[in-house]
Amino acid sequence: MAFARWRAPVRVRILAAILAVAAVGLLAAGAAAFLLQQARVVDGIDEELRQELTSVTARVDGGAAASAPSSETPPADAPAEPVGFAGADALVQEIVRLIPPPLGGGTLGMIDGRAAYVPGVPTTIDLTDAAFASAVAETARTSGVVIGTAALEGREVRYLAVPLAVEGDQAEGLFVSAIALDERLADLRSVFLVYAWVALGVLVVMALVGWIVAGRLLHPVRELRATAARITAGALDERIPVTGNDDLSELTETINAMIARLEDAFLGQRRIVNDVRHELATPVTIVRGHLELVDPRDPEDVVQTRDLAIDELDRMSGLIGQISHLAEAERAGAHHPRATDAGELTRDVFAKVRVIPDRDWRLGPVARGDAVLDAEQITQAWVQLADNAAKHSPPGTRIEIGSSLDRDALRCWVDDDGAGVPDEARARIFERFGRAQESRGTAGSGLGLSIVQALVGAHGGRVDLDTATGRGARFTMVLPRRAASDEEREER
Repeated sequence: MAFARWRAPVRVRILAAILAVAAVGLLAAGAAAFLLQQARVVDGIDEELRQELTSVTARVDGGAAASAPSSETPPADAPAEPVGFAGADALVQEIVRLIPPPLGGGTLGMIDGRAAYVPGVPTTIDLTDAAFASAVAETARTSGVVIGTAALEGREVRYLAVPLAVEGDQAEGLFVSAIALDERLADLRSVFLVYAWVALGVLVVMALVGWIVAGRLLHPVRELRATAARITAGALDERIPVTGNDDLSELTETINAMIARLEDAFLGQRRIVNDVRHELATPVTIVRGHLELVDPRDPEDVVQTRDLAIDELDRMSGLIGQISHLAEAERAGAHHPRATDAGELTRDVFAKVRVIPDRDWRLGPVARGDAVLDAEQITQAWVQLADNAAKHSPPGTRIEIGSSLDRDALRCWVDDDGAGVPDEARARIFERFGRAQESRGTAGSGLGLSIVQALVGAHGGRVDLDTATGRGARFTMVLPRRAASDEEREER
C-alpha cells in the first residue's frame, strides 16, 4: 500500500523557518555571552590567586620565596630560603595560618608531598584529597610556582601552588590555595538558566504570534484554493474577499479579475450560442416549412420557394456576420490603440456615410488634436451609429456628424432630427436584438448598438443618448483621450 507523501503547509514552513532562525540567534547570543562572562570569572580567580602569591612573598623573609607565575606551565623556581624559621615545616605552618582561604575555596600546607596543615576556619572545599594533593605536588616539583586547573572529587578547581624551603632543611614545603570553579560560576549559570527559560518563552510567544499572523496573511490563499475548487463553467460568479492592502491583497484582486474575465468569456460564448439559436431558428423553420410544402410540379411555386429560401439565407448570413462582429468587439485584446488625429478621423467618417442616400448629411464641429484609440474600430462604431440614424429616420432628415476634444475625453456624435427614442426603449436598444420598432421606423437585427457599445467599452468609454420623442436623437461616444487600462475597461 502506497502512502501519500505528506506536504507541510506553507504556514508551518514559514513558522518553522522563523523559529529556527530565532532559536539559532538566541542560542548563539547566549553562548557567546556565557563564554565571555565565564572567561572573565576565571580571569578574576587567577587575579585573586596572584594576590595570594604576593601575600606569600611578602611574608617570606627576603621577599624571594617565589617568582611571578605563568598560566598553566610557568618556569621552575627554586624554593624560597627565608631567614628566621627553624625549618620548612614551621614556614608552611606560618603561611597557612596567616593567609586566609579564598571565598569559595581553601588552602593547604604540604610537607614532602603530603597534606600537613589546613586553615583553622571552615573552607568550602577540602584540599586534603590524596589524588589532588599528589597531582599538585608533582606539578610544583617539576614546574615551580604554578597556577593551574585540576580535578578535586569530581569538581574542577583553579589552584596556586608555591614551593617553600628553608636553608639547612631537606624537607620540601608547598603552599596550595584553590578555588572551586563551580562555586564562582554558580551565579553566572543561574543567570543563564533564567536566560534559557526566557528565550524559550520568547520562542513560544513568537510561535503563537507567528501562527496567528501567518494564518491571517495566508487566509486569501486558502480562500483562493476553496474558491477555485468551487468554480465550474456553470458557476463563475464566485469572488475572493479582498482584505488589507498588501501583496496578497493585490494577488487576490488579480485572481478576481482573472475569474471575471473567464466569466465574461464563458458568458460571451453562451450568448453567442443563444443568439444563433434564437435568431436562426425562425428562418430555418420558414425555409423548411416552404420546402416541405412546395409542389415540384408547379414551376411558379418552385420559383417562389427558391426566392424565399435565398432571401432567408441572406438574412441568416447577415445575422451570422453581425454576431461575429459582436463577438470580436467583445474579445479582450482585439483593439490596438494608437495616437490618432481626431479631426482627420471625423472627416473620414463623414466622407464614408455621406453617400447613404435620401438623407441631409452635415459635418458639424470637428475636434482638433490627437487621441489614443483604435481608429478602425471607432470608425466601425461611428458608421454603425450613422447607419442606424439613417435607417430609423424618414427621407430628407438632417443627420450631423461631429466631434469635440478636451483635456480628458474625445466625444464623437451622430445627431438626427428623426422621431427620437421613447423613454421605455432607451435601455432596450443597447441590448442584443433589442429594438424600438414602434418609434424609430425600420426594424433591424437589433445588434448594431450592441456592437457600438462593445467597441466603445473596449476603449474604456461609454455611449450617451440624448433624445426625446419627436425631436430626434443624439448618440455620443465618449472616449478617454489616453488609452484606458485593463481595470478601467473591465469596470466600464
